[in-house]
Amino acid sequence: MARRIRGAAGLFKVGLQLFTAEGPRAVERLAGLGFEIFLDLKFHDIPNTVAGAVAAAAELPKVRLINVHTLGGIAMMRAAREAVAGKKRRPALLGVTILTSMDAAALRRVGISGAPASRVVALAHLAKHAGLDGVVASAHEARAIRHACGPRFLIVVPGVRPASAALNDQSRVATPGDAIRAGANYLVVGRPVTGASDPRDAALSIAREMAEAGRG
Repeated sequence: MARRIRGAAGLFKVGLQLFTAEGPRAVERLAGLGFEIFLDLKFHDIPNTVAGAVAAAAELPKVRLINVHTLGGIAMMRAAREAVAGKKRRPALLGVTILTSMDAAALRRVGISGAPASRVVALAHLAKHAGLDGVVASAHEARAIRHACGPRFLIVVPGVRPASAALNDQSRVATPGDAIRAGANYLVVGRPVTGASDPRDAALSIAREMAEAGRG
């Protein structure tokens, strides 16, 4: 898959499934193909453990983005930031806000009140205060995050689906163009590419939509 979409995508995301199956070797092999990596492991533990995990992740080749859960708290996020402080060409650190599979009802069931949008913006503020470089959030909250956290704060948007694609298990989704116009810096697109009959063509089509939205 990586060989087929080489040149059609900017980064390759290594998530929990691939990393659990193959470990750091997956990152090394993709880096060997020329990809930079979004290491999407969503670290969420006590500060010392997360700091050690982030430090180890930052040593892997061509890792550009690493994420932690903002719900781990400000001390955990600060520990993650300190773990890569002073590193030459360090990866950017992102805070995962509210998973795009969760809507207001799902949040209430785990004890988080309020609309997802308000919770996401509050968590983005917390991540910025902790020294993180940006957040992972749905396109529905991207515009509010950009307004609240400024132009240099990174916004990575998952749950991106072309208009013709199925929602699968995502609740808060957007098209690639919508996400870029809302202020996203990076889009995470999985099944619309990996499940396509021609993954390369699907990736190029999404890239064209992103470029057009960026010029608009």
